[in-house]
Amino acid sequence: MKPTSLLLLFLAIAVPASLTLAGDVPNKIHPLRPQVGSGGHHIPGVSCQSWRLAVETDNIKDWDVVPMVCENYVGNYMLGHQYRKDCNAAGWAAYDYAKGLTLKKDGKDVWIFDIDETALSNLPYYARPDNAFGAKEYNETTFKEWELEGKAPAVPAILYLYKRLLKLGFKIVFISGKSESLRSITVYNMKKVGYHTWEKLILKQTSESGTTAMVYKSKKRKELEEAGYRILGNMGDQWSDLMGSHVGNRTFKVPNPMFYIA
Repeated sequence: MKPTSLLLLFLAIAVPASLTLAGDVPNKIHPLRPQVGSGGHHIPGVSCQSWRLAVETDNIKDWDVVPMVCENYVGNYMLGHQYRKDCNAAGWAAYDYAKGLTLKKDGKDVWIFDIDETALSNLPYYARPDNAFGAKEYNETTFKEWELEGKAPAVPAILYLYKRLLKLGFKIVFISGKSESLRSITVYNMKKVGYHTWEKLILKQTSESGTTAMVYKSKKRKELEEAGYRILGNMGDQWSDLMGSHVGNRTFKVPNPMFYIA
């Protein structure tokens, strides 16, 4: 048989087989095309998959909502295996770095975590139809009602990292944009899901309510360093958690395509 005939025979067999296998894959993520960009204008030729990559790399900034036609894509991503794999990758990269450090064991070696969408997941809230995985405008009232329930689950990869860091001797500091008025329910929620100890839990005071996340968190990190702490690691889901001043020796980004905080 001629080589060309063999190739055609192979394609005739392989193509239907690949289509059958693809049809058996659950929770497939489809790159749907968004109709509008972060500023409400059309982005020609950009798929939802590319949009998410641009968001995660901070190439798209100051966006308000997920493009409506990307709701299903973002939902499939957040509820599917890939989001968990991406969180695991971030967690393992952080642990690989942390275990290679020599700590001074004086109680001043600190690892910083954000809370929402880093230590805790608000996915049960964002998966509701009225939130549409970030494709609907943020509702401060309903989100606070959700927070007061104290039912946010842990992000498994981050909880695992947290426990490993404690064993290595790190002091854990949580810095969150949550209001100080939510301290009791936040402590309850965190301890319920496995975050049982920390050096500091820093929440936003009323006087800081108008401060951007980047400015606020930079200030809090500066205060930590002025108190003698060494920030060896810093982890969050927003670039505003990881940028600004006094960010620490290494930063690690947890994926979050559902909302943007400056």
